[in-house]
Amino acid sequence: MTNDESSGATARLEVADGVGTIRLDRPKMNALDVATQDLLGELAREAGRREDVRAVVLYGGEKVFAAGADIKEMRAMDHTAMVLRARGLQEAFTAVARIPKPVVAAVTGYALGGGCELALCADVRFAGEGAKLGQPEILLGLIPGAGGTQRLSRLVGPAKAKDLIFTGRTVTAAEACEIGLVDHVVPDAEVYEKAHAWAARLARGPALALRAAKEAVDFGLETDIDTGLAIERNWFAGLFATEDREIGMRSFVEQGPGKAEFR
Repeated sequence: MTNDESSGATARLEVADGVGTIRLDRPKMNALDVATQDLLGELAREAGRREDVRAVVLYGGEKVFAAGADIKEMRAMDHTAMVLRARGLQEAFTAVARIPKPVVAAVTGYALGGGCELALCADVRFAGEGAKLGQPEILLGLIPGAGGTQRLSRLVGPAKAKDLIFTGRTVTAAEACEIGLVDHVVPDAEVYEKAHAWAARLARGPALALRAAKEAVDFGLETDIDTGLAIERNWFAGLFATEDREIGMRSFVEQGPGKAEFR
């Protein structure tokens, strides 16, 4: 699956200079059918394991990020079929959210439904000026099922999340940035370049410290403050056993801040 454009895979992992790009490729709208959902989970776990991947970009191409689930496929599923499938859907997206490395979404065109939920799995989101985001599941008589009710509310707050989920409306990149759904709005032609640059900068950083920071924030938000502080404390102390900590402190003392070259 990795780097194999001839296999017909609807997503692939491309690695260069420490950055792994998980690239959706299911024309025309990158609809997320079951096979693509599962493939995303596999690629996320692969990116998490590979030592040559230090940061990850989620990308759907120049025209569209992902317009949502494959509605024709979903329509054919009854209650029993979805009971059996729903956990696998969430596990695939959670695998992306749990990549133990910095992850950035490069959003072009539409990021709707499952596409928006995929972007929510990233740590940072860059959106093109023409991007449109939303959770329109309510218009199908449904609610988001790949983490939208949970990750969106944690990101933008419950009131703004309910507005988007209750109405099913789409928002422009500008409004998405205003409410905190995306972090940076850039010209459409520069989305991948800017996202990749963000990832490449962090790919040169201390890998274990970045992992620690991500886990401390993410898992800390899921628990009470005392447990969150314990997570932070254990990671903070543990990093004193790493070579990168020694490199970073030695460089600071000898050369000043920001000049360390981590391994």
